[in-house]
Amino acid sequence: MKNSTAQIAINAMLAALCAVLGYFSLDFVNLKITFESFPVLLAGMMYGPVNGALVGLTGTFIYQLLLYGMELSTPLWVLPYVVVGFLIGLYARRSSFNNSKKEISIAMLGSELLVFVMNTVSLFLYSKLLYGAFSLPFITGTLLPRFLIALAKGIVYGLITPSVLMKLSVVTHNGRR
Repeated sequence: MKNSTAQIAINAMLAALCAVLGYFSLDFVNLKITFESFPVLLAGMMYGPVNGALVGLTGTFIYQLLLYGMELSTPLWVLPYVVVGFLIGLYARRSSFNNSKKEISIAMLGSELLVFVMNTVSLFLYSKLLYGAFSLPFITGTLLPRFLIALAKGIVYGLITPSVLMKLSVVTHNGRR
């Protein structure tokens, strides 16, 4: 289903879901609980790196604009989801989109940890923009809870993604076993 109308429609729905999940996150300045990455990861796992990156770009950009408007820091918060969508898509394509449950679980965990690392770097850069200097307490004050949230999300995504992909393969006809 390469570049078909159905694929475009599914990508649009996943980008919209990403935007909604990002918009309705629990946000405590530098501690955010959200599930916006899940649709990005699904797009990459179903259609590959370009689609994963585009869903990440579109979905996170829309909710960033809705919540914060266009700021100098907007690319800092969009980039992690573009990168993770691209990388998970490469990972899925490597095995012709038929990754084992174990591979999918490892990929989901790794993806969430990568988002955590990239968002931590973004927080460093954002604190430089916000305060004019790197604010270590701004970053380290929530480091452990943010890491634990990423770890928990990665584990949960790893458990549910194989089943979700199997169900979606009926619609996408990607031949996933």
